[in-house]
Amino acid sequence: MTTVLIVTHGGREEADTVAVSVAAELQDAGRRVRVLDHEVDRLKAAGLTDFDIVPASTSASADCELAVVFGGDGTILRAAEMCRDHETPLLGVNLGHVGFLAEVDGDDAASIARHVVAGEYTVEDRLTVDVDVLVDKKIVARNWALNEATVEKQSRERMVELVVEIDGRPVSRWGCDGVVCATPTGSTAYNFSAGGPIVWPEVAALLMVPISAHALFARPLVVSPDSTLALEIVDERGDGVLWCDGRRAADLPPGARVVVRRGARRVRLARLHDAPFADRLVRKFDLPVEGWRGEAARKLAAESGGR
Repeated sequence: MTTVLIVTHGGREEADTVAVSVAAELQDAGRRVRVLDHEVDRLKAAGLTDFDIVPASTSASADCELAVVFGGDGTILRAAEMCRDHETPLLGVNLGHVGFLAEVDGDDAASIARHVVAGEYTVEDRLTVDVDVLVDKKIVARNWALNEATVEKQSRERMVELVVEIDGRPVSRWGCDGVVCATPTGSTAYNFSAGGPIVWPEVAALLMVPISAHALFARPLVVSPDSTLALEIVDERGDGVLWCDGRRAADLPPGARVVVRRGARRVRLARLHDAPFADRLVRKFDLPVEGWRGEAARKLAAESGGR
């Protein structure tokens, strides 16, 4: 009997209701359901019965066919921490706002169990980054990110002074609020807000984007996925902080060096629909596309006499 891990957004009653509905359908089809220990009371109150309980750790998804996540991108990033080590695919159900990592919106949740039971889903491998923090040439912290690793100023009153290095060569020095080192998956997240480019998920690349930099050269950079990015705090008066996916932090004293490389492990996202990324972009950002005259529109116009 295969097992499905259920992860929900703890602050949304709707997430519990939808999760219980999907879980019940999976159980009726012969799947075991696994839930996190701190979510048990809420899901039981919403009507869930006959489930396995695991702690919220990196082993939570061990031996699971899939993890179904009900919430927004933040909830999916939390679930990714539990699924990466075991390469368990994540299927996101968006109950948040934009929800770029999610595959299904809450209104379509009724179809999830049917697709999962029938094996009607594909799995995409997403590039991650591994991050090392060095002080006095010694590694003092290690982390990873699916969306981005960001070096930011610690104090609101001061900028952080950084020297940027790519593949062992200095590129520029920025006095800035911070620098985003993003993956293609994260290009629609903090990278997008900082003015970086949107990169299609299947493109293998790393992105580096300065935040409010005071410099003549302060443009977003797109480099090889095999490049090594490094940021060094050179201002002796200013501390910084490293954030990975906006969830895990490490303090950076003056002189600290942050090294970002392609991750040794991937995160796997389950997909129910074979929709182009361009369609997802238009839908999530509600982009105006009126007047588009693509092939289908041209055929329709020809059939209707050009009207």
